Amino acid sequence: MSLRYALLGLLADEPQSGYDLTLRFEHSLKRYAWHARHSQIYPELNKLAADGLIAVVAEGARGRRTYALTDSGREALHGWLTDWSSLQPVRNEFVLRLFLMSTLDPAEALPLLRGVHDHAKHEVAELEARVAAASGPDGQWEFGRLAAEYGLRQYQAMLEWADWAQAELSRIIVRAESSVRAGQEADR
Repeated sequence: MSLRYALLGLLADEPQSGYDLTLRFEHSLKRYAWHARHSQIYPELNKLAADGLIAVVAEGARGRRTYALTDSGREALHGWLTDWSSLQPVRNEFVLRLFLMSTLDPAEALPLLRGVHDHAKHEVAELEARVAAASGPDGQWEFGRLAAEYGLRQYQAMLEWADWAQAELSRIIVRAESSVRAGQEADR
């Protein structure tokens, strides 16, 4: 159901073709918020048009259609944005892996945490650039500014957490190695 509202929101920004919408999913939404394939977007656009939430405002070469939000579509988007009671439970594969990481040997988990650190560091740098680019004149909210700022802060927290988790695992590894050495010395 969220694909419907993602498309309405993107069309609220400006009229776009299905191809343009696919590119916006690929370049911004897919990475941070919502994934939708070309094969999902076009049928949903047809449904939205049939429901009167969007309209074709231009047709170009090879059947290219440009869609725009209708007043009904704007009302539907507004209703969805302001009704937070329909949020679904979180399904976060990354956090699930963290819960289950204790099944790994700490020495095996440490490189994984280094990877999380490196990934978060890269994302912080990229999102800092996106936040700067989405900052309009006179403090205007450009498309995606709030989401980019949220993502930036989330990755900054992940980076801080990864540093902490690496230090914790390193401490556990050192303690385990000390116990092994102490046991070996006691056996001598």
